[in-house]
Amino acid sequence: MSTNAAPFLDFQNVWLAYNDELLAQQKFAVEDISLQVQRGEFIAIVGPSGCGKSTFMKLTTGLKKPSKGSIHVDGQAVKGPLKISGMAFQSPSLLPWRTTLDNVLLPLEIVEPHRSQFKARRAEYEARAMDLLKTVGLAGYEKQFPWQLSGGMQQRASICRALIHEPQMLLLDEPFGALDAFTKEELWCILRDLWSAQRFNVVLVTHDLRESVFLADTVYVMSKSPGRFLVKRAIDLPRPRDLELTYTAAFGDIVHELRSHIGAIRKT
Repeated sequence: MSTNAAPFLDFQNVWLAYNDELLAQQKFAVEDISLQVQRGEFIAIVGPSGCGKSTFMKLTTGLKKPSKGSIHVDGQAVKGPLKISGMAFQSPSLLPWRTTLDNVLLPLEIVEPHRSQFKARRAEYEARAMDLLKTVGLAGYEKQFPWQLSGGMQQRASICRALIHEPQMLLLDEPFGALDAFTKEELWCILRDLWSAQRFNVVLVTHDLRESVFLADTVYVMSKSPGRFLVKRAIDLPRPRDLELTYTAAFGDIVHELRSHIGAIRKT
């Protein structure tokens, strides 16, 4: 991956206070964040609870504007919610009255330019959704409702929904946190394969250090609130990565190193 090209995601000295009163008191949720992420890079952000990881996500997508500093995505200043990003959260948040297929199609019904073309291109969009569902192992479940799916299946559908409009950037906020270990690892591999095939940018917020090391090119460790990046760790493990890698000494050493950083932060 070339580092000479202009970064896809560029934070320059970003600070955020959640309202004017907190700003006047100089009480920030995140402070002095600067980072540059290359096109197609997969990054993960870890840190103690309440450190500002989710705030960073809101800044990245334009849901929050920085109090100080600047954010650029794909060379453009972020001034409002981005249309080139998709998001998935710990809760799949599927609409219970919509089938799996209709839940996946939802962004195309509400986000331009797809919204105005939805009726005319519905067959094409449905085919795209069916391909995605097949990729994540949900072929045959397109007519099922959320209550008929397991938690892991709901999360697969949620990831399909986040990718249906072919975003350039996927933001994942603890997407596998509520799942059992086996389902979680299955979804790691599905996400790995989707990213390998399409090379969209990914920003993953997680508490799971194994998850961050298995999936990411680079892991950032955040401080306690107010959040700032204390550690940038390149994950120099070869790709493609399979689950057997997670039992090797090289993998364990990186996880242990990250854990020691977070342990030191928690003690301060």
